[in-house]
Amino acid sequence: MQNYNYFKRILVTGGAGFLGSHLCKRLLNDGHELICVDNFFTGTKNNILSILNNPHFEILRHDITFPLYVEVDEIYNLACPASPIHYQHDPVQTTKTSIHGAINMLGLAKRVKAKIFQASTSEVYGDPEVHPQPESYWGRVNPNGIRSCYDEGKRCAETLFFDYYRQHKLRIKVARIFNTYGPNMHPNDGRVVSNFIMQALQNKTITIYGDGSQSRSFCYVDDLIEAFVLLMDSEDGFTGPVNLGNPGEFTIKELAEIIIDLTNSKSELVYKPLPSDDPMQRQPDISLAKEKLNWEPRVTLKEGLQKTIPYFDHVLSEWID
Repeated sequence: MQNYNYFKRILVTGGAGFLGSHLCKRLLNDGHELICVDNFFTGTKNNILSILNNPHFEILRHDITFPLYVEVDEIYNLACPASPIHYQHDPVQTTKTSIHGAINMLGLAKRVKAKIFQASTSEVYGDPEVHPQPESYWGRVNPNGIRSCYDEGKRCAETLFFDYYRQHKLRIKVARIFNTYGPNMHPNDGRVVSNFIMQALQNKTITIYGDGSQSRSFCYVDDLIEAFVLLMDSEDGFTGPVNLGNPGEFTIKELAEIIIDLTNSKSELVYKPLPSDDPMQRQPDISLAKEKLNWEPRVTLKEGLQKTIPYFDHVLSEWID
């Protein structure tokens, strides 16, 4: 039974994407009413098929670079392609989504007096000189490289959020998301976990860019969504930015070897040149999340991959059928 003393009307932009779909399901399970907005550039209805008929769920095909007029209590702004293949496909549109989209969602939040959450990214740190990365680190970002549309777009979005907070007293929450994986990832998004699993399941060579010594920290999606909800429900005085990710650090080669083992794959490793501006290290300092949200990830990389591989196996079986 719905608890009407607690239920909220919540807007999730990018709600049919990887993270958005998991967030929508979590918020519905918590008893809220959901409006999911997506332009379906990278999102897909397959991710939200299980909730399409829920009477408390509504979906709108809309691009947030254009204004939106709805009545809501909270906004989670997740809309933006997040993988290099997708955000470099139309870099101008990527920047527009980050900046015009933020302006439109902040304007909506101001009008309806809603609390608003911004999905920022560890990419605001660029190729870091500080390791692990605390929120106080300002980053080392190339302003005119092939990744700048995403990196600088997200940095500017953070600027807008904090200016609305200071100038208009808006209630904001800013999360810097580190590498996350799990079911509903786009199988062709070019990200390392999806790439490696897809290649391993097909016994294809696994492509490693660089020598494989560059490191990443991988957070399972359920852990991240829990942090989203805790951050949104935290005291208004805590705005972030706050790092959300798993501090466990693995080299890219180690990740490939774990996936080969878990899939019983015959795949072999091949090495190719490292793409431009690809960071060598990425590991979150989550001290602030532990202190303010009492949160830290619970799912190990191996456990998370064991939950993720069957999803990609199912995707492949549908392609073959």
